[in-house]
This record gives sequence, C-alpha cells and structure tokens, in this order.
Amino acid sequence: MYDVVALGEVLIDFTPAGKSELDYALFERNPGGAPANVLAALAKWGKQTALISKVGLDQHGQYLIETLQQCGIDTRGVVTSTDTNTTLAFVHLDSRGDRSFSFYRNPGADTMLGENEVLLELIEQSKLFHFGSLSLTNEPAASATKKALLFAKDKGCIISFDPNLRIALWTDLGYARKQIEYGLARADIVKLSEEELLFLTGVNDLEEGSRMICDSFGPSLILITLAEKGAFYRFGYTTGIVAGFEVNAIDSTGAGDAFFGGFLNTWIEMKMTFDVLGENELRSMIRFANAAGALATTRRGAIPAMPSIEEIRKVTKDNDNS
Repeated sequence: MYDVVALGEVLIDFTPAGKSELDYALFERNPGGAPANVLAALAKWGKQTALISKVGLDQHGQYLIETLQQCGIDTRGVVTSTDTNTTLAFVHLDSRGDRSFSFYRNPGADTMLGENEVLLELIEQSKLFHFGSLSLTNEPAASATKKALLFAKDKGCIISFDPNLRIALWTDLGYARKQIEYGLARADIVKLSEEELLFLTGVNDLEEGSRMICDSFGPSLILITLAEKGAFYRFGYTTGIVAGFEVNAIDSTGAGDAFFGGFLNTWIEMKMTFDVLGENELRSMIRFANAAGALATTRRGAIPAMPSIEEIRKVTKDNDNS
C-alpha cells in the first residue's frame, strides 16, 4: 500500500553554482520536478511513495531514475522514451534566492506519457493521488493525467493538486486556465501561490480569491503559500494565516513542494479526514509545512534540499521557545 502516488514531471534543474576561473557561469545538475520533489520529501520522512512519469533514454533520464530509487520512491511507473529527451530547466536566482526558469522542453519526455503507459495498479494501491498542471500542458500527457485522476477519484483516493503555473510552458494562457480549472474541480486539497491566485481569480485578496475558488470548484481545503510570511488557509468558512520561519534563504527552488510535502506528511500521520479536521490540527499541520518549506530554501536545488524530520522539529521547537 502506498501513502502517496504522484503523476507528473521529473526533470533536471541546472542551478547556479558560482563562476569558473574564467568567470563563466557554472551550473549544478540537480534532480527536480514538482511532483517528484513532493515524493522525495515524503519518502525521506518514511512514507511509501511511487511516481508515474516519463524520461528520456539518455544520461539525464537514467540519473533521475537512479536518484528517485535512492530516495526510496517506487519507479515502476517511470517509463523511458527512445525518441524524446529528458526535460531540462535552467534556474535563475536573484539576490534574495527567488527563482525563474528557462525550459528545454520542445517536447520533453514528460509530455509524451501516454494513457496506456499509466500504471493504474499503483494508484489503486494508494491513499492519496497527487498531480500538478505541467502534465496538462501538452498531449498525450494531458489525457494520461486526466485518465489517472479520474481513476484515482473512482478508487476513493484523496486528491491533492498543485497548479504550479509556469507561464513559459503554455502557448495559450486561456487554455492554461481551463486545464488548471479541470484540476481544481476534482481536487480535495489545493496549494496555490499568490501569483496563481491572481491568475485564476483576478484578485489579490486572499479571503475573496480563495472564496471564489471554493465556490466555483469546491475543494475541501485551499492552502496559499506566502513565502517568508507563512501560509493562508481556507477550510470551508474557516480561514487564517500561519506565520512562517525566518531562515537564510539562498534558493527557493522546491520550497513550495517541501511545504506541500510537509502538509501531506502530517495529514497522513494524523490519519486525518475532512469531517473531523479541526482548526487547531490544521494550523499544526501548516506550521510543520511552513518549517519544511523554509528549510528547503537554505540549500541549492530541490530534491537534495529537502530537510530531515529532525531539522524541521528543531526549527519548530526553537520557535516555540523564542
């Protein structure tokens, strides 16, 4: 039995790593991809996970499969393409560690996952199904994602969704909104950034925007990450903000995934269901998630930056005592 099965991209993040002797920019090869990042965090914290994805039959794809296996993620659902390369992303960091991306994905192997390549037996054995919007950008992966999602709902999985908007990967933003709305309408737990909230609703106000999404699409729980300020939540009519943690951030790549992984980790451990979820328990789960997300910014990369349970507990304990 799996705690979480995810479908979506696993790729290479080339992260800035200083300058060479000739003053040329150096890049460090880091494994990444939002769904894979979430699973890496969960696996590190002892959860049973599996990924459904596609990589190229190239050195990067082999490296990713080996990395996932070293993390303890079941890779039986990761297939290889003989005619499409593994997707690459170059990460650009500003002085605060905030990042932007340049993608090499025209197409990338992750977009070529076919419906017949989705290993449904993994989903059938899972408590929770997790996905994002990047597998909805192109066919055939979009149809494969929808097939997996509908199968997961039919089997009674909790559905978690991260829109993870990357504008550069969509040729039509109207289509992007439509695809993301498809996910919102079928998700139980949704994680958004402030930018994604504005894109989907046209408003910056957290209360109003989250209410619009809740009324239109019906997710049980909406989480909105606020960087160092923490996270906002809407659970029905209950809303609030849980404060973040102050750290020395150098790279925000994967921070949102560490946050979402942190939340799902405590959700699983507390054996929580929506009908018994109280606000105190919810705030406790978000606080753990905030600590996980903050710590992930203190190292370069995404999967390599996922903190340990001990590190998270130390941060939360130190703040309890401050």
